[in-house]
Amino acid sequence: MADLQNAPEREHVEIAWDQDRFRGDEAKPVGTSGWFGGIDRGDWTMFGAIAIVTIAIAVVNALSAAQDIAKGGGRYDLSRFLLWELSSAAVILLSVPILVLAVRRMRRTPKLASRAGIAAIALVSFATVHITGMVWIRKCVLWLAGGSYDFGLSLERVFYEFRKDLVTCLLLSATIWLIDSRRELLRERQRAPVATAAPAPGTTGPIWLRDGSSRIRVEPREIVSVSSAGNYIEYGLADGTTHLIRGTLATAEAELARFSIIRVHRMRLANLDRVTGVEFKPSGDFELILNNGERLQGSRRYRSSVASLGIPAAST
Repeated sequence: MADLQNAPEREHVEIAWDQDRFRGDEAKPVGTSGWFGGIDRGDWTMFGAIAIVTIAIAVVNALSAAQDIAKGGGRYDLSRFLLWELSSAAVILLSVPILVLAVRRMRRTPKLASRAGIAAIALVSFATVHITGMVWIRKCVLWLAGGSYDFGLSLERVFYEFRKDLVTCLLLSATIWLIDSRRELLRERQRAPVATAAPAPGTTGPIWLRDGSSRIRVEPREIVSVSSAGNYIEYGLADGTTHLIRGTLATAEAELARFSIIRVHRMRLANLDRVTGVEFKPSGDFELILNNGERLQGSRRYRSSVASLGIPAAST
């Protein structure tokens, strides 16, 4: 406010389980359709909450500033401070869509450098719109009232405002990110029962990956590991190839458990049929040795996962 304030780049692949379960193109999740297509009516709740908090802070700041001036012997001029604060708050709220679009673009961009670039562009855009907007609102309102407003343009003043905009931008972006993460988690939980109902444990069959209009057949026994990579998951195959798809590790875990591909780490699934050895560590973690020579780290939280291999999970 005015006075308060590594997944590699590859063409991604979408997954379709079993040839009998191919579906048509699904609607894109909320907030993932690009720079200008990610906002729907459900976002109004988020905007409303941000607006209430922003306006409340603006009013409290104005009351505090006016009272401080009066205590110092000055005139209690609440209207002037309300203009300063509410003009700032109004432009911040008008700028929130910039942050929403930037955050959602970042969430579907795996490269860290690309995310940093998006964040920088969003910050500069947000600060530019905010500073310019609030100055012109104040100029117009005071002109209509027969007065004038001097922003006092200088490098020091711009840096002062930009510093506050940086904090505001970070707080709002973090809030939007957390809200979107929560919404995505709820959608995954709603879809999970549908995804796990069809296959029965122990069934066999290929996994079909959909890359655009083509289909790639993957045998479950060829899957070595499945790892989380931000908003994507990466399938590592025995021949060294990988497939990066959009999705969550929880969904992949539910689908692949029937093939003995289970979670061994918060960020990783492993194919137990390919395990040739297990090394337990004093910390409680463990390391899986696979038949292709690869080693996968496992967390002590998932030591019970190796029980089906016939190795006591409590061994050290």
